[in-house]
Amino acid sequence: MPLTTLDEKPQKPQDVQTKHPMEKYLRPDRLPHIWCSGCGLGTALNAYCHALDDEGFGLDDFSVVSGIGCTGRVAGYVASDSYHTTHGRAIPFATGLKLANPDINVTVFSGDGDLFSIGGNHFIHAARRNIDLSVICVNNYTYGMTGGQVAPTTPKTAMATTAPYGNFERPFNLPNLAASAGAVYVARWTSLHVRRMKKAFQKILTKKGFTFVEVISPCPTGFGRKNGQGEALDELKSYKERSVIQDGADPTKVDIEMDPDADIVVGTFVDKEKSTYSEVKEQQLTGKV
Repeated sequence: MPLTTLDEKPQKPQDVQTKHPMEKYLRPDRLPHIWCSGCGLGTALNAYCHALDDEGFGLDDFSVVSGIGCTGRVAGYVASDSYHTTHGRAIPFATGLKLANPDINVTVFSGDGDLFSIGGNHFIHAARRNIDLSVICVNNYTYGMTGGQVAPTTPKTAMATTAPYGNFERPFNLPNLAASAGAVYVARWTSLHVRRMKKAFQKILTKKGFTFVEVISPCPTGFGRKNGQGEALDELKSYKERSVIQDGADPTKVDIEMDPDADIVVGTFVDKEKSTYSEVKEQQLTGKV
């Protein structure tokens, strides 16, 4: 067999897979994605697609709503009907969509800045009402798309463009916030815990009520670089070293600290049953309370 010359292109083996295994849930014309190298958003989206596949969802069975920010790009990559809303308004938009079409799953897939800063009020009231929504928050502790400012989840002492001497504010403990507002399912995983994350996504896709999963994700560009955390692989290694699985842990005691030796408590913290907003409304209107 003659050797390949420098001017010739080697032939591609016929058995090489050229399609993404979850392509049926994605828009290939939008790929490759624009997320930074090392970002955990691709991992979270991949786990979500696998959860849809494992539960047998078709494109007409679910819809994704996102707000503004890096995570908001998810809505543009999924092939189902999806909506990229204005900043902080993903949950009210999703609420209207769910009430208008209760037979589909409506997933809100957004970031910590979008959901808990300008969108925080919408989050707590949707949880209080127990609107039947699946909410995924990718928490990278920062406003990654707009320059790395302090976000509602930025740990104390962390450096940011708006905190050159370190963050003085106490951040939200997202599982505690979700649980205290009324969510019926609350879990937290890191982007290292891919299989457990996928199972949590399967749970919220099939469970009635306001469900919430927090995904701790590296942001090497906007957060990690400012805080000396190294490359994304270094952050994943820290997740492995720091993560402690405590299913059923008290959500008030799962704060995340900047201390590299402090535990990151992960697991399923809340899993209960409660009538949804639509069910309560129907019961009262029909007198079947």
